[in-house]
Amino acid sequence: MPMDESKEKIEQLVKLCKKGQSDGFSQMVDIYSSRLYGYFYRLAGNRDDANELVSELFLKITEKIGSCKSETFEPWLFRIASNLFTDYIRTKKRREKMLNKMAEQCLTETPVEKDDGYLTDKLTKQMQKLDAETAEIIAMRFYSGLSFEELAKMRNEPIGTCLSKVHRGIKRLKQLMENENE
Repeated sequence: MPMDESKEKIEQLVKLCKKGQSDGFSQMVDIYSSRLYGYFYRLAGNRDDANELVSELFLKITEKIGSCKSETFEPWLFRIASNLFTDYIRTKKRREKMLNKMAEQCLTETPVEKDDGYLTDKLTKQMQKLDAETAEIIAMRFYSGLSFEELAKMRNEPIGTCLSKVHRGIKRLKQLMENENE
């Protein structure tokens, strides 16, 4: 429980939230957002992810507040936060594994062919059809060997944004490769 907030005040806020009063939720956000941000930031190590997780947590709270007992709000809140972070890690690992597998497939399925007197592989040819940003982020990830975290820092974007861009880029690249093979 926050030091400056009494247990009774928290119980009153939970009751307001259960009644669907937005003022109760606003006060709850004011009281807990900085602690939750610190919690998620320490675990995720990324400000954008921490902010996203805090926002997602407060959405979950509004959905599930009816199942909370007023007197056990804080343990309930941090249990949901813990579960949310566990889900975040699982999703992140699954997404990265899938993207790496797709990239590996694209990189290993590129026979070399002669084009205008130069040896060019099909992948390079298809990458030129992508928009510059997508081609660059794929090249940085797979040819330069940058991790998604390094990409995110370098591009000053959330890691989830980089993951999505690479995923969409590989998907588009795969479509281009399949279309050429037809």
